[in-house]
Amino acid sequence: MKMNGAQIIVETLIELGCDCVFGYPGGAVLNIYDELYKSSDRIRHVISAHEQGAAHAADGYARASGRPGVVIATSGPGATNLVTGIATAYLDSSPLVAITGNVALPLLGKDSFQEVDIMGVTMPITKHNYIVKDVRDLAGIIREAFAIAQSGRPGPVLIDIPKDVQAAECEYTPSGSTQKFSPPKPDEANIDRAVELINSAKKPYIYCGGGVVAADAGDQVRKLAVLTDAVIGLSMMGLSAVSSEYDFCLGMAGMHGRYASTKAKSEADLIIGVGVRFSDRATGKKSRYTQNAKFIHIDIDAAEIDKNIPANIGLVGDVREILKRITAKLSPTQRPEWKKEVAKMIEDEIFFYPKGQEMHPKAIIERVQRHTSDDTVIVTDVGQHQMWCAQYYRFRKPRTLLTSGGLGTMGFGLGAAVGGCFARGGERTVLFTGDGSFGMNLTELATAVSNNLPIVIIIMNNGVLGMVRQWQKLFYGGRYSNTTLGRKTDFVKLAEAFGARAARVESAAGLDRSLEAAFAADRPFVIDCKIDMDENVLPMIPAGGSIDDIIVK
Repeated sequence: MKMNGAQIIVETLIELGCDCVFGYPGGAVLNIYDELYKSSDRIRHVISAHEQGAAHAADGYARASGRPGVVIATSGPGATNLVTGIATAYLDSSPLVAITGNVALPLLGKDSFQEVDIMGVTMPITKHNYIVKDVRDLAGIIREAFAIAQSGRPGPVLIDIPKDVQAAECEYTPSGSTQKFSPPKPDEANIDRAVELINSAKKPYIYCGGGVVAADAGDQVRKLAVLTDAVIGLSMMGLSAVSSEYDFCLGMAGMHGRYASTKAKSEADLIIGVGVRFSDRATGKKSRYTQNAKFIHIDIDAAEIDKNIPANIGLVGDVREILKRITAKLSPTQRPEWKKEVAKMIEDEIFFYPKGQEMHPKAIIERVQRHTSDDTVIVTDVGQHQMWCAQYYRFRKPRTLLTSGGLGTMGFGLGAAVGGCFARGGERTVLFTGDGSFGMNLTELATAVSNNLPIVIIIMNNGVLGMVRQWQKLFYGGRYSNTTLGRKTDFVKLAEAFGARAARVESAAGLDRSLEAAFAADRPFVIDCKIDMDENVLPMIPAGGSIDDIIVK
């Protein structure tokens, strides 16, 4: 059947199973929005307050659902407003498809109104990108973009579509669902070498990243741990991969990781990295990080092997399938001395927890968790509150944490919470944020309120840019340059002005009352929690340091 380009875009998205897109209309995408209007009974469009918020919403949708999120923006400033969101998805390997409009083909390169080479701008932060110059290529490009976004290591893809291509007509033939590209498979000899290394280890440690969540491989990680008496540590992106109910899942390791997890990793003689990057925040001083251990690195992206930490054995492919092949060759082995040593680390960790402070972030997070279920999607912005959440919230199911790990994007949280809420069919979602991060994109409250989304927003309000201030306190002689905000913003009145409900709390009793109301509300509810500006995130390993330099109090 003959269709114009805009119709082909919408029909192909529906064909690929896309039920919800996020975006903001403008001149260069009017044709697309006209078709979205005509097809509103088959595909939902959610308008954001800002294109960056739409990009984060599409990203949050992807992380919570495992399916590609789609964002649409017009040319020029609409397209450039997506850049931070695209980069956030790229650094965290989130499958995102960004569709931008552009000026008509004859006007490209002429400094036309709202013309930007968004393909050139985004080339370093996408897996692939396209500019469509022939309407006959359009459906195939969209299908290919979805396949690329989901295949191998997931990530964002951008499709730039000039306005005249959206209006041009051609024959359209439905194609059905797009298949992912098959990942490579390591040879049997390397699998056998990994098994030998595991069998010879006395202190094995499995270090899981976001690749475990993406591959739905948490059960295989736990099976490997049980078979080998290994302990499990997580990167921030790996949180939720393995349930915190497993006694020897030690939680996040690294700069602001939990003490037992970081300490055990430093004492291990074998680290099995699964779907993880070994970033600088995880390793610190590399010579110290590698001095005790050998490394098996399992990842779907060959570029990660040996990039940051040299691997004794690198296995490239689908991590779930590789773990299955390894565990099939292993016999149960007990390592009681290692487990005893780690149990002592867990015991020591308890002494570093804050005590008797009813409005300490740990207490706030634990009170919030009493109201959530194992399936509740938890979202964070970036800063101290993010680290406290990583340390103290107990995740039990995969895809229940949405956070910006690689890029560290302040302002990510509210848009991502909107997307996560839509991905889970409007189920209650919780956002932990700080007053600094919340101020970045708080206009997305309009999106949440307009769609009656039951998002509970916990602002840990210390009146400062807490993480930067912490570094200034510890490493810059207490010179608090531009981190004491001194803002007069009343978040309760602000939230009410947007149409949300809100409360300010300064005590545990007040928090409990507000949480009861928030989790019963049928719309966004903002809880402004006053916390101490001098509260630090501990433990902490200074940048470039090691476990020997850890600060615990």
